[in-house]
Amino acid sequence: VLPQPGASPVRVCRFSPEAAYLLAGAADGSVVLWNVQSLKLYRSGKVKGGSLMACAFSPNGNFFVTGSSSGDLTIWDDKMRCLYNEKAHDLGVTCCDISSHPVSDSENGFKYFQMASCGQDNQIKLWLILFADFLGVQLKHKCTLNGHSAPVLACAFSCDGQMIVSGSVDKCVIIYETSTGNTLHTLSQHTRYVTTCAFAPHSPLLATGSMDKTVHIWQLDLSQPCAGDAVEKESKMAVENWSEDDVSDWLCTQDLADFVGLFKINNIDGKELLNLTKESLANELKIESLGLRSKVLQKIEELRMTTSPVAVPDEFLCPITRELMKDPVIATDGYSYEREAMENWICSRRSSPMTNLPLHSLMLTPNRTLKMAISRWLETQQK
Repeated sequence: VLPQPGASPVRVCRFSPEAAYLLAGAADGSVVLWNVQSLKLYRSGKVKGGSLMACAFSPNGNFFVTGSSSGDLTIWDDKMRCLYNEKAHDLGVTCCDISSHPVSDSENGFKYFQMASCGQDNQIKLWLILFADFLGVQLKHKCTLNGHSAPVLACAFSCDGQMIVSGSVDKCVIIYETSTGNTLHTLSQHTRYVTTCAFAPHSPLLATGSMDKTVHIWQLDLSQPCAGDAVEKESKMAVENWSEDDVSDWLCTQDLADFVGLFKINNIDGKELLNLTKESLANELKIESLGLRSKVLQKIEELRMTTSPVAVPDEFLCPITRELMKDPVIATDGYSYEREAMENWICSRRSSPMTNLPLHSLMLTPNRTLKMAISRWLETQQK
């Protein structure tokens, strides 16, 4: 057991490429390098004004990068000397990664390390890190990727460095081409925000994890559209145009496969699906169980919400999940959040999701006025 100096909660840890050292970063901003063989403290340092949220080693292990909740990216050498610091993301860094494949500069003969960072500002930024004896350390901003509509929680390079993947609170996974920044695939299978993603080292596989309590594994084939693209296109088809088979497929994805036969017998297509009510489920489809009727109706209501052309008022969306709030609470920063999302947030940090400033108290107060307003709005949408 390796105790973190200062006894602060550890947020991130990572081994160096040859596993000679273990890097650990904590909520108080402390950064520690442990000698893996001796299990003794090798070096320690600290970032200013924030918690450690991300870290990544260079492929040769000569330097590493840390990202903090204050939005800074810091480059350190293997002796824990701070070489460079850059304000990268206004609302805090959430993740960073360094590609194992350097990029050559044909004009000057330099080799750059590619780095990606992402943050609470909804952005992924690509960087080039240069080490030169006469120039010192340089960090060059290459481009900003703006594909997400909510905070980006994870990013990772593919093994060959040609792709980068990101996961976000907007529940989407986006795969970009590193050289151009172009979007290759957008995957929207997850039903809650995506918290982690990783490419397999030597095979065309991608794994993504989410707050929906699932891990999705994707088979990548850039020579033809991937499975995720097919799902994305299908989800964009108007529900009212769904065939009976499309409804059957949807029932299976919602863990309602037992109703496929019943819906088929009653010729339920997309238009009929959207018109189902608790009365028709009980009287026409003869679903006797109140619990099952409620479950089916809830899934249909969620489907109506996702396909509704009426935009949900922004004040009804949780700032963390960007989903319609069911149990809104007010935090001490004055903003309202979905209770479950905010409770998960304050389990690992004491800062505001909106301002990144410290929360003076972790107390959450039910926002009954907002809850009533959301209920009234939902009722108008159902008419």
